[in-house]
Amino acid sequence: MKSCDLPDTQNNPDIRKIVIDRVGIKDIAHPIVYIDRDGNKLPTVGNFTMTVTLPENVKGTHMSRFIQILNEGPCEFSSDSFGKIIEKVRDRLESSTAHITLDFPFFRKKFAPSSGVESLMDYRVTLYGSLENDKIEVMMKVVVPVTSLCPCSKSISKYGAHNQRSHITIKAKAAAGKTLHLEDLIDLAEKKASCELYAILKREDEKVVTERAYENPAFVEDLVRDIAVDLNTNEAINYYSLESENFESIHNHSAYAFIEKQK
Repeated sequence: MKSCDLPDTQNNPDIRKIVIDRVGIKDIAHPIVYIDRDGNKLPTVGNFTMTVTLPENVKGTHMSRFIQILNEGPCEFSSDSFGKIIEKVRDRLESSTAHITLDFPFFRKKFAPSSGVESLMDYRVTLYGSLENDKIEVMMKVVVPVTSLCPCSKSISKYGAHNQRSHITIKAKAAAGKTLHLEDLIDLAEKKASCELYAILKREDEKVVTERAYENPAFVEDLVRDIAVDLNTNEAINYYSLESENFESIHNHSAYAFIEKQK
């Protein structure tokens, strides 16, 4: 039997007259190729949530079309071209809106500060895309692991100072006509931390990062304020939220700070 001869129940009219704001697929893994700031193509695996608005008179959406979009050739994009996928979802599902949330690990090549040994550092990235009223908006979020060293501990301790790994999370939206890169946000977070992290360190590298952290102490408040200063003056950004969580090494709790601004 051909598919055209089978009943299409989801296309039946619905009599309840209730619009569904978002309907689609959630938590589907699919290979992607992310194009970075320098034009390099980086293969990784993304986790997608893809939805559209369902009109009040339509019973169901076409779930398979979301999957078909992902499987139509390489799923390849940059932060600047991500909107094209959102537009394709809107058009293919014949809806007035479309939303995509995409989580993926972003791997970046780094070199240890003294030995120069090469390794890949991973960062957790989320892209949020929406198309409403023919307007596409893309927001990006990146979690940057860093080292933070306590200024108070340094000032009162005879030997050393306590330090810990911290997660700096930056969520930002580019201003109209501007391009914003993940690496821009990563660079900023690592520059303002007591020290950045590396996947591989030799002994001479451990000496460098330990001393660098000691020379650049920062409270959780300092981390978010220092980053916010640069975000406030960045004309490519019109909205951001910024948080830091320090996983305290001498307490059984985290220190936390948050800033949000619509520019």
